[in-house]
Formats: sequence, C-alpha cells, structure tokens
Amino acid sequence: MKNTARILCAIFAIVMIVSCFAIGASASAAYQTYTYSIDGYALYSPDAYVASEVIDSAYMGLDVAISSPNDLFADDKGNIYIADTDNNRIVCLDRYYKLKFTISTFVNGQGVTDALLAPQGLYVTDDKIWVCDTGKSRIVVFDIDGNFDRVIYAPSSALFTDSSLAFTPVAMAVDQYNRLFIVSSSTTDGIIVMTEEGEFTGYIGAQAVSLGLWEIIWRRFRTEEQKSVSVEYVSVIYENITIDDDGFIYIVTPYIEEDQVVNAIQNHDKAGTYLPVKMLNSKGDEIMKRNGFWPPAGEVDYSIKTTDDITGVSSLVDVAIGDEGTWSVIDSKRQRTYTYDSNGNLLFAFGETTTITGSVLGAVTQIEAITYQGDKMLILDKSTASFTVFRRTEYGDLLVDAIAAENAQDFDLAINMWTEVLKQNSNFDAAYVGIGQAMYRNGDYEGSLEYFEAAYDTDNWSKSFAEIRKAWMSDYFLVLILIIVVLVVAFILISRKIQKVNHETATAGGKRTFVQELLYGFHLMLHPFDGFWDLKHERRGSVRGAIVYVAVTILAFYYQAIGQGYMLNPTGDYSGLWVQAIGVLVPLLLFVLANWCLTTLFEGEGSFKDIFVACSYSLLPVPLLLIPATILSNFVTTSELGIVTMISTISFIWLGILIFFGTQVTHDYTMGKNIITILGTAVGMVFIMFIVLLFSTLIGKMISLVTNIVTELQYRM
Repeated sequence: MKNTARILCAIFAIVMIVSCFAIGASASAAYQTYTYSIDGYALYSPDAYVASEVIDSAYMGLDVAISSPNDLFADDKGNIYIADTDNNRIVCLDRYYKLKFTISTFVNGQGVTDALLAPQGLYVTDDKIWVCDTGKSRIVVFDIDGNFDRVIYAPSSALFTDSSLAFTPVAMAVDQYNRLFIVSSSTTDGIIVMTEEGEFTGYIGAQAVSLGLWEIIWRRFRTEEQKSVSVEYVSVIYENITIDDDGFIYIVTPYIEEDQVVNAIQNHDKAGTYLPVKMLNSKGDEIMKRNGFWPPAGEVDYSIKTTDDITGVSSLVDVAIGDEGTWSVIDSKRQRTYTYDSNGNLLFAFGETTTITGSVLGAVTQIEAITYQGDKMLILDKSTASFTVFRRTEYGDLLVDAIAAENAQDFDLAINMWTEVLKQNSNFDAAYVGIGQAMYRNGDYEGSLEYFEAAYDTDNWSKSFAEIRKAWMSDYFLVLILIIVVLVVAFILISRKIQKVNHETATAGGKRTFVQELLYGFHLMLHPFDGFWDLKHERRGSVRGAIVYVAVTILAFYYQAIGQGYMLNPTGDYSGLWVQAIGVLVPLLLFVLANWCLTTLFEGEGSFKDIFVACSYSLLPVPLLLIPATILSNFVTTSELGIVTMISTISFIWLGILIFFGTQVTHDYTMGKNIITILGTAVGMVFIMFIVLLFSTLIGKMISLVTNIVTELQYRM
C-alpha cells in the first residue's frame, strides 16, 4: 500500500512538473512567427526573436511613472532613450535599463529656465540628443550627458511655403553630416531638411497624390473662382523616420488610402509609389529594393481576420534598422513586427495583441515604437508605458549570418548558412532563393535553377537560364543558324506546295479529296472574303475537315497546358485533355447555335452546317501560332515573355477577324447588319447558357423528388 502511494505521488509530481514547463513555453510564445510564400500563403517559421522581459517604470527606477510614451531609441553604446510625452521629459536608461538621468527642465541660451512640452520624438548621435519638443514647435539639442546645447526653431525661408508655416516636429533623424530630417505633423510637403544650425534647405520625399480621371478633367476646367474656394489635393503626412549608417532614410506613413496599398501589393509594385514604407537617398529619390515575393508593406494577406477581427492593410507607425541591412516596421493595427532584408524579402513576422495587461509575455496592447539594441529588439507598448525586450534566437542568428555572408560576397559560406536555415525551417522560400543567388554568383547556373524553382522565383530563374542559354548558343551557334535556315526553307517550300494544291483544286473541279479540304484552310485564313464564299458555295471544305480543325485546336491547347515553359507555369499545374476539349467545344457550339437561331429570324443565308464549318475553319490560326508560341516559351527569359504573349494574342485576334468575316459572307450580310448580328449572338450565348442551367437545375430537382418518393414508399412498405 505504501509503495502504491509513493508511485502515485511520483506520477503526480511528474505531471505537475511537465504542466509547469508547458505553461512556461506557452507564456514565452505569445505569437506565431511566420513568413509568406510566393503564392501569398502564410508559412510557419521558428521564432527569430523571443520575448525575455518587460521593462516598466518600477524596473527602471523612476519615481514618477512614464505616461503615454511616443518614441524609443537605443544609441551605439546600448543606452535607451524614451520620449515620455505626458510627463514632458526624456528618460535615459543605461544598457541594463536602469535610470541614468531625465531631461525635463533646462536653462536655455538666454539664461532663462525652460522646459520641454509634450516631446514626441528623439534621435541620438555620438555626441548629441536631439529632441522633438512638439508642444513648443521646436527642436531642442542636448549633449550626450543631457546638458543643454541649443534650440532650433521653425525655419524662416522663402522655400517654406504658406501651407507649411506650422512647424510641429514629431520625429526626426540625423545623418553623418549632421543634416536634420524632420517629420512635422502639420506639413504635407514631405520631410523637412535642415542644417544642424537650423537653416532650412528644402523638402524631400513628398508622397505622390493619386487623382481619378474625373478629378483630372475637373481640375482642367475649373474657373478662377472655383479654384479659389476648392479644396486642393495635398500629400499625406509621414509618421516616423530613421536613417542607416550609409545615410539612407526610411520613412513610414499609415495614411495612404487602403485601395492604393491593396493595388500595390496585388500588382507586386516595385516602384513603391503608393506603399507605406519608403527608402530615400539624401536627395529624396526613392531607392528601396523590392525584390521579394511581396512588396514591403506589412501584412500580405490583409483579408485574414486577427483574433480581434481586424482586417485591412497594415498601419505602419515606426521603422528601425537592424544588423546587415535588415530593417523592421511595426503595425499598430495588428500589434505586429515585420522584418525585411535589404532586397525587400520578408524574413519573418510576429506579434499579437492582448487586452489584458501582463497576461502573456510578448503580447502588446498598443504598439508605438521599435528600436534595435545590438542583437535585441525593443518594442514600446504605449498603453502600458513599458517596453518588451526580444532576444534573438539561434534561428535568428542563422538568418543574420547568412545575410552577412552574402553581403561579404562569401558565397560558399552563404550557401552553407542558408542550408542550415533550411534545416530549421524548410518552409522558408527566401532561403532557397538565397542559396540559388549564391550559386548564381559562383557561376553554378544550372544548380541555382533547382533552388529558384523550389521557391517559384521566376525572376532569378530567368537570370540563371539566360546565362545557360548564352553558353549554349555560344557552343552551338552554327547549329542554331543551320536549324533556322532549314526551318525557313521548309516553311517556304511547304507554303508553295499548299498554294499550288489550292490553285489546282480551284480550277480542276470535281470531287475534292480529304487532304484538299484540309489544305483549303490555309487559303481561307489569308483570303477570308473569297475563301468563305468558296467554302460555302463551291464546297471547298467539309464537316470532316471542320472536325479535324476542332480536334487540332483542342490538342494545341492541351499541348500549351503541358508544354509551356517554366516562366509561364512555375508551379507545373495544367488542365487535362477533357477540360481543354470542353473549353473549345462549349464556346464553339454555343456561338454556332446562337448565331443560327438569330440569323434564321433575320434572313441569314447560312445553315447550321455552314456556320459550323465556317467557324471551325476559322480556328486554324490558333494551333498554327499557339504551338510555336508554346515551344518558344521554353527558351525565353522574363524580358522576352512579351513575345510569346504577343504571338498568342495575334492568334486570337486573327480568329476573331475570321469568324467576323466568315459570318458576314456566310449569311450575305452588310457590315452594319453583321456587327449587330455578332452582338446579338453574344447575348444569345448568354441566354442559352441560362436556359441550360435552369433546365439542368429543374431536372436535378425532379430527380431528387422522384428519389425521395421512391425512398418514402420503400420505407412505408
């Protein structure tokens, strides 16, 4: 009995210990780290950062708790600075998050006691603390120990337009030449640029304004009186700013219209005109690389609801620079962080909101600011007046090391590091791209194709394939020239032979052979008027020839589905033969039936057979051009895809022209009457489909009714 009790106690203790570990693991992961595939699907990822501690006012050693902080900054020595807005002060902490000093009152340059008022932003250089004293519309500068240096007021300059007289600095950055880049909440002309002495030098980076067609027309025809009272179209303001060691400026704004951001994401916009985060050089030119699967804009699948039923594009409010050209933005809508590399690849995203203070480590209620402290990421929660320290994991270290190897052009090491990343996260498409790019730079073009294909990266695949094709053409140049000459000669000889056969058939009379009926299609596609006339009145074609052309067209579409190159079908998906057959037969038969029904009522001279034969022979340009275009698609790069698309488009335009004139000649209509008939045929096709759908639904209900009656009778018997 005692042994049994001891065993039960031991089991209970083990269960309790395991439970404690489970709770701890849950508490340390308040979020799921993820990235996105090229198809826009969220892919789970190991944590790159994990929350380690929350730093509040008590931990800092403050007598007066922080209230409504608006900015957070870490200098090169690891010291932390917080813009404590409601308390009108700047709080400085050491690298261990303990209080060093605060800045609230000071003696200004006139020897008068002065004080900060609602500071919202700050920036720290090697020897200066720059404070956006928002409440007093000025920049106040202190030395690194918090001693007053000088005040920079609103600039006075002819360049400072009347619309921007209000100077309300809320964020700023300083480059290596001590040029000031200031975000003013009352300025819509872009970022204010000033010298360190406060001299205004201009604006950079004004957000482009999108105008609709009606707005553009209206602006052109407004009277002077209307111009004087109308509302001008102005750019949006920016929310935050930072600058990297090379002097490149990162800015974010949550105020761009959602439709513009959605269109930019869906269209994989690389220009970034209407995206909420930009990278500028000192002249204000937009230079951000957007070579990732999706342009940097925060959330990709913006239609997915969060736990709080939040949808829509991200609302980006701050940006921070990390190691090796990585950078992060925060989304105040979802309380999430998105981290990218210098090429715009999304490395990882994480974060979750909570409405219960202190409920889960790592979750925030109102994300406000982000900064890097070495390999740590600090995220400010405005509602709790605290910041959370996130420490980089082994997986995060691997990502940074792989990017560092790429930046150092040590491509063998980069391949090894990205391979280690894939061992921990096989879902990470950017790692496949990283290995492929390293192989490409090492000259292993064929090997790189496999990794680009794994990530469906057609752009980089195209670059590797271009190098392979260049080498192949160099080795087989004479053979290629010979093949082209042979094809051209064969085309000329075959064309002459077909033309000779068609000419002899036209003058010989008598019954035509099946081959002659088929070859007549080549004459018809080049001479539609007399071609369709002879097709109907001289019986140069036949139903069996029409069926062959339909079958060849179906096979051409099927070949396109299974044979097109990687650039046009990176996922390798295709439709079966029956699907292609339905795709050709249904529109063809619908057109023939609708046209026959309509022309019977409007004095059309063509029978159902005549219309079918004419439409079927009109299909010939499609396989003639679609098959070569499909073959060509296996040898083109991204910049040459337009050639393949153009050939395919020409085939369909040609088809449309032949059907149009074929209908006109077959029914002996005038041009105007034929146009009306074609439009009526399109309406008739829709009507027939509606009738078929209605009839099939009715038949289904009748079958269901009979089945239910039979079942009921069987049950009662």
